[in-house]
Amino acid sequence: MVPPEVRARAEELRREIHLHNHRYHVLDQPLIGDSQYDGLLRELQQIESEHPELITPDSPSLRVGGQPSEKFRKVRHPSPILSLSNAYTADEVGAWFDRLHRLDERLEKADFVVEPKIDGLTVVLHYGEGVFELGATRGDGEVGEDITPNLRTVRSLPLRIPVDPKEGPAPRRLVVRGEAVILRADFEAMNHRLSEAGGRTYVNPRNTASGALRQLDPRLTAARPITLLCYAIVESADPIPGRQTEVLAHLSKLGFPVARETVPAPNLKSAIEAAEKLKGARETLAYEADGAVIKVNDLRLAADLGVVGKDPRAAIAYKFPSQEATTRLSDIGVNVGRTGVITPYAILEPIEVGGVTVRQATLHNFDYIADKDIRVGDTVTIKRAGEVIPYVIGPVLDVRPRGNRRFRPPEVCPSCGEKLVRLPEEVAVYCVNAACPAQLVRNLEHFAARGAMDIEGLGIRVSEELVSARKVSDVADLYRLEVRDVLGLEGFAERKAANLIAAIEASKSRPLSRLIHSLGIHGVGEAVAGDLTRHFSDLEALQKAPREALLEIEGIGPNLAEAIWDWFRQPRNRTILRKLRKAGVWPRAESAPKGRPTLRGLSFVLTGTLPSLTRDEAKALIERHGGKTVGSVSQKTDFVVVGESPGSKLEDAGKLGVPTLDDAGLRRLAEGKGG
Repeated sequence: MVPPEVRARAEELRREIHLHNHRYHVLDQPLIGDSQYDGLLRELQQIESEHPELITPDSPSLRVGGQPSEKFRKVRHPSPILSLSNAYTADEVGAWFDRLHRLDERLEKADFVVEPKIDGLTVVLHYGEGVFELGATRGDGEVGEDITPNLRTVRSLPLRIPVDPKEGPAPRRLVVRGEAVILRADFEAMNHRLSEAGGRTYVNPRNTASGALRQLDPRLTAARPITLLCYAIVESADPIPGRQTEVLAHLSKLGFPVARETVPAPNLKSAIEAAEKLKGARETLAYEADGAVIKVNDLRLAADLGVVGKDPRAAIAYKFPSQEATTRLSDIGVNVGRTGVITPYAILEPIEVGGVTVRQATLHNFDYIADKDIRVGDTVTIKRAGEVIPYVIGPVLDVRPRGNRRFRPPEVCPSCGEKLVRLPEEVAVYCVNAACPAQLVRNLEHFAARGAMDIEGLGIRVSEELVSARKVSDVADLYRLEVRDVLGLEGFAERKAANLIAAIEASKSRPLSRLIHSLGIHGVGEAVAGDLTRHFSDLEALQKAPREALLEIEGIGPNLAEAIWDWFRQPRNRTILRKLRKAGVWPRAESAPKGRPTLRGLSFVLTGTLPSLTRDEAKALIERHGGKTVGSVSQKTDFVVVGESPGSKLEDAGKLGVPTLDDAGLRRLAEGKGG
């Protein structure tokens, strides 16, 4: 028998964890910190391990993923999961409306809803008595595949509805339609982690989410940052709201995440304007969207209009211009990165994509070339999305010329001729020659970058000049340069040379976190550098730190701890540290204020020129009080700190509803007095 108090505690923990999951993953309004959340989950897992009979279908402990399945069973949907017809111009949308108007004169006074056409995997979610019971893919619209164990791992999916018990009882039966996606920021962060670890990166969020949800092993799905956006009720035991705007509000009330960018429109003209506006904001959306969906808001009228084939008459997808094109792959080149990673890239016959002429595109890694069987001379499909580097999707096999041979990866470094190495269980191919000129150029460029030591005037071209002229053999040699050393470089007169030396000298005042980041330690970006600064007073303390001390820092796992520890063991790196200290480049971390950090768990974006703080000082202030700074605004950003002449980040904050602060507000928040 389970003691009543234990049973009651398990129920209470489940309710509380569901609520915190919803606030964190759907509303971006967490009430507690990660460690508190982990404590609640551990307590529930402990109770369930001692009393397995208490495990319920909606238990948050099931989100980690269960045992692999042998195959997916087929699931028939309760009603057809329809597709959409497409329009590519405003005139085509107008023609669609005219056809509807001829069928039903009520369209004369109809209003509309404009929703983003989310580029994800369509999923159908079944709830019984408020508990998530079944999740399926769309399949052919009539029959899909049962991916319930995989969907349980998606943290924004409510396992029980309503998430907040105050919203009243759940429908006895409810079937909801939505899209499973990976947000752009999460996708980039995931790929960055995989790349830093030498693993295989992914090409685009949509295919990654789709592939993860169709894994037979749910534990693999759980490792991907998939989220959910819902937009339709397929079936309900309770009355379904009569308007699409009301459906979205009802779904949100129950705890389902919905797209914030949905816009009501009183007439067709307003709907087209809203779709055009959404097209202009396409690259600022948190997720990928390939169009806008214009829907008749009155669902009874929409039902009366009926279906043509598999497309409902009352909705149309206003597709955005294609971001894909085909062109000839002229050659495959390779770059040498600062960590020695050899990366292939495509050299293309110039082609215009999205208003930009593309001549090169990424090929990710040599395994990607082999898996896709991409060959020089092929016609290839490329994609360009916003400011993301164009990438090759794959070859058009129907038009492959005869005799095209498979690509053979290089065996030696193109910069130094050293034999290349591939480490076990890694996708990346490395040049391990520490004296490789190409690596030194990239190291200098990284060291001098804005997010690192911020040495104005020291970009890749000047780095190449310094290495070619043998003026430097490592980054520490920059601090030994004099004006006369630089004068011999191409394009440098007295004034420009003096400015560069002055910029190098000014960089000595950068904070410790910037110096740690600039060293190029494998896996250490700005965020990890800030974490290390909060635990070690200077580079000497960090150099002496044992692996165990590094592992105690939240967010640093065994692989990263090993990489940091190993970097400080390398004789060449120890030499760099000695030279930096001798040159006076040896900042110390400011001691953190006593008590609980006032900005712990908060993320900030800086934009514009702050009147009383430099950008470095603002970052140091935030980090000293437990917060972190990030480069771009997303739904997970807590505050945008705004100075004079702010850029597009202020607009992004307005669109996403992220609160803003000035520098005085930042100081008050750090002092625990609120913004």
